[in-house]
Amino acid sequence: MMTRYHMAKEIYKKYGIDTDQAIEKLKKIPVSLHCWQGDDVTGFDHDGPLTGGIQATGNYPGKARTPEELMADMDKAMRLMPGAKKINVHACYAVFEDGEFADRDKLESKHFKKWVEFAKRRGMGLDFNPTFFSHPKVKDGLTLSSPDEDIRNFWIEHGKACIRIANYFAEETGIPCVMNIWTGDGFKDIPADRMGPRIRYKQSIDAILAEPFDFNNVKPCVESKVFGIGVEAYTCGSAEFTLSYAAANQDKCLPLMDNGHYHPTEVVSDKIPALLCFFPEIALHVTRPIRWDSDHVVLLDDETKEIAQEIVRCNALERVYIALDYFDASINRVSAWVTGYRSMQKALLTALCTPHDMLKELQDSNQFSRKMVLMEDCKMLPIGAVWEEYCRQCGVAADNYYDEIEKYEREVLLKRV
Repeated sequence: MMTRYHMAKEIYKKYGIDTDQAIEKLKKIPVSLHCWQGDDVTGFDHDGPLTGGIQATGNYPGKARTPEELMADMDKAMRLMPGAKKINVHACYAVFEDGEFADRDKLESKHFKKWVEFAKRRGMGLDFNPTFFSHPKVKDGLTLSSPDEDIRNFWIEHGKACIRIANYFAEETGIPCVMNIWTGDGFKDIPADRMGPRIRYKQSIDAILAEPFDFNNVKPCVESKVFGIGVEAYTCGSAEFTLSYAAANQDKCLPLMDNGHYHPTEVVSDKIPALLCFFPEIALHVTRPIRWDSDHVVLLDDETKEIAQEIVRCNALERVYIALDYFDASINRVSAWVTGYRSMQKALLTALCTPHDMLKELQDSNQFSRKMVLMEDCKMLPIGAVWEEYCRQCGVAADNYYDEIEKYEREVLLKRV
C-alpha cells in the first residue's frame, strides 16, 4: 500500500518536483532562532522596562528569568523543531558570573562563553545584535545619532565590542556570525533637522565598522525601521538610509530587512529580488506585523510564503540569512518559538516544492493565463504529506506538538511564578 508521502511524491513528479531532494535541501537551511522571545526582550544586564522604540505586551506566566531557564526553554523548543538552526543573541543577554558586571561599552567575549558552549554542544552557529535600547545612556531617545558626543562614543564602543564578540562566535563555532545594527533613534514629533542626526548616525556606524574583522566570519548588517513607540514622526535609520549605507559599504556591510519595518503597503518579498540584483548577500528578520511592527508570532501567511518563494525562485538559499524576530508575551513563549519556526520551515518547504522553472517559462513565453492556472493549482498540491515525511526524517512530530509544550508548562513554567 502506498503511503501518503509516496502518493504525494508521485503527484509532485508530474510537475517536475523531486520531493526527496526538496526535503534534503530544507534540512540544510539554517533559520536563526531569537533568544529574546523567551523573556520578552528583558535580558540579563538590567531590571528596568523596555525603552528605545520597542515594546512587548502581555504577561503570560512562565517567563525565563535566568540564563539557565532561558537556555532550557530554548532547548525544549528546539526539540520540537525540524531542520537546521542558529541561535540569535542580543548583547543584553551577556552572562555575568561571580558578581561581575560590565557595562555595554566594556562587554567581552568571556561574557558570552555560556552561549558559545550552548551552541557548540548542539552543533549550531550564533548570530549577534548590539543592544541600543533599554539603557540609561539612551539619551532623549538617541544613541548613535545623539548630539552628545559622550553618548555617541559610549554606543560606538558598544558596537565595536560587539564586532569582537561576533568574531569570537564565528571562530568558536566555525560558522559566520550575522551581526545586526539596529537602533530606535528618532523623534516623537516633527524634527527641525532631519539630516544632522543621520550624518551623526552614519559617522557612528563608520566608526563601529572600523573595528578590524574578517568579513568572511562577521557579517555586519544595518536594519531600517519606519517608526517606533515614542519615535513616531522620524527615525534616523530609515529604509533609504540603511539601504544606501549598505550599498556604499558592500565590502563590510549587508542590508537587513525586517518585514515589520516598512509602510503597511510595502512587502519585503518584492524587495528581496531587487536587492539580490546588487548585493551578493542580504539578511532578513521575519516577523508578523499587525498594523505596525508589533512582532507577532510568524504564521504560514501569504507574506511568509512569498518571502520563502522569492528566496527559492532567485536560487538564493546560500545568499540570504534568515532569522526570526518576534516577542509575544501574551501566549506560551515556548509555543511561540516553535510555531514561528515551523511556519518558516513550512514556507520554505512549499517554495522548494513549487515548479519555478515551469512557471518562469510560462511567464517568459507570455502564457499568462496558463501561468495563473498553474500557480493556483500549486496551492492545492499535497504539501502536508511532504511536511509529515520531512518531520519524520528529522525525528519530530508533524503535528500535535502542543501537548508536549503544555506538559512542560505544567511541570516547569508555571512553577516560576
